[in-house]
Amino acid sequence: MAPVMIQILSDLHLETQLSYDFVIRQTAPHLALLGEIGQVADDGLFVCLEKQLDRYWTVFFLFGNHEPLLGSFFGAKSRVREFADRMERLRARSTIGRFVFLDQTRYDVNDSLTILGCTLFSRVTTEQAPETVADHIDAHISDLQQLNAHVSETSAADPQRQIAIFTHHSPTLDDRAVEERHRNSPVSSGFATDLSAEECWANKAVAMWAFGHTHFSCDFSDGLGKRVAANQKGYGSASFEKSFHMRKVFVVGREAA
Repeated sequence: MAPVMIQILSDLHLETQLSYDFVIRQTAPHLALLGEIGQVADDGLFVCLEKQLDRYWTVFFLFGNHEPLLGSFFGAKSRVREFADRMERLRARSTIGRFVFLDQTRYDVNDSLTILGCTLFSRVTTEQAPETVADHIDAHISDLQQLNAHVSETSAADPQRQIAIFTHHSPTLDDRAVEERHRNSPVSSGFATDLSAEECWANKAVAMWAFGHTHFSCDFSDGLGKRVAANQKGYGSASFEKSFHMRKVFVVGREAA
């Protein structure tokens, strides 16, 4: 397969900045924004996203925890879908890139690579769960079921096709994906869920999984040969920014045998 080059960024937290005039240095034709970019209630978020469409072929966008704050989850999704529809109409008469809202979404980048994306949330354990997380867990189950179904159907229909999965919450408890000081955290299940036994993780068609939410960046290959990656800015403290690389380009997918 021809390499697909994507900038992958998450946890920019632009809602904590003085404005949404954050400059993303373009180094690839595609951009993936994997949650906690800003708040959908802020018009500035959409101004920021539209600016990226002037520079990238494709902008992938999914929700983290912060996007729907100051409103309902359903209302926030509706507003992003309205923006996506408006950008698609604009694209029909201009040269802007394509905006792809990843909400249990399948997007075929080319004839050999499919991107699947959703928020995923996490499977909070009984021991760590306050009473208010039922909706959070239900959303996790729904996203996970869709990921498993998409991966199974895609790999069966086209065995040569490779899959990259983008989520906000982490799908692994691998030590390489967790900052050392948080490995025994009493709230760890709010950030990551061990999906190692799931179809979406174990299927060899899945060449890459990228995520956010943990404020810890990583890039490694697991025992199945899958690339596991995160490139997270965090709130801006020096300890978070050390591992964040604005210009880093991820080559998505494995070379054909």
